[in-house]
Amino acid sequence: MAIFLTALATALSLLIVDLVVPGVNIANFPVALIAAVVIGFINGSFKPVLSTLSLPLNFLTLGAFSLVVNGICFSLAAFLVPGFQVHGLLGFLLGPVVLSFASTFINKYFAERNLLTGAEDTQDKAQLPSS
Repeated sequence: MAIFLTALATALSLLIVDLVVPGVNIANFPVALIAAVVIGFINGSFKPVLSTLSLPLNFLTLGAFSLVVNGICFSLAAFLVPGFQVHGLLGFLLGPVVLSFASTFINKYFAERNLLTGAEDTQDKAQLPSS
C-alpha cells in the first residue's frame, strides 16, 4: 500500500508541477501516474549511476550539478512517457525542484495520517498516567 500511495503522491505532485512550472506539460492524471512510476524507476536505477559518474563535476560545482542530474532524469522520464513533455531550461531545472517540494509535502500529509505505515492511531502506554 505504501508504494501505491508514494506513486499517487508523486502523480499529484506532477500535476502541481504542470500547473506551476512553464515548460512542463502533462496530458491527464493517468499519464501523471505512469510518469510517477517511471520517475521512481529512473531515480532508483539510472540516477545513482549518473550521480556517481558526475561526482567530479558535482565536487567542482559544490553540488550545483545535481540540478542537472535531476533535470536529466526528469527529461528522460518525459521522453519515455507519451503525454508528459518537458520544454526549455526552466522546465528542465525547476520541474524536479518543484516536484521534490510538492512530493515532500504530500508524503508528509500521508505519513501524518499513518497512511504510509498502515499503523492504527494508538496512544503510547508509557505516557498514560498509572492508576
